[in-house]
Amino acid sequence: MVKITYVHTDGTRETVDAVAGNSVMQTALANGIEGIVAECGGSCMCATCHVYVEPAQLALLPPPHPAEDEMLDTTAAERLPNSRLSCQITVTPELEGLVVYLPPRQI
Repeated sequence: MVKITYVHTDGTRETVDAVAGNSVMQTALANGIEGIVAECGGSCMCATCHVYVEPAQLALLPPPHPAEDEMLDTTAAERLPNSRLSCQITVTPELEGLVVYLPPRQI
């Protein structure tokens, strides 16, 4: 299991165990993390699983592919340099300790 921490807008942190191969979005849904809507179920079609990745950890992730990059332009909350769609982040052992911040709104 890989530990992922979700930080809510009020600063509350929830650290959960994630299964390698699942997405950060699937992990949030499986653990009842509020703030991840995931309307499209992980198809990179809605941007309602937007998160801000801890800036120091961005290098652990591959760059967003063109479809994700395009969807990030449609997020309800401001797109920042560390914005990603959690459905497009696959959990790997290298992501142990990943921290993602939930935006103030998804829709």
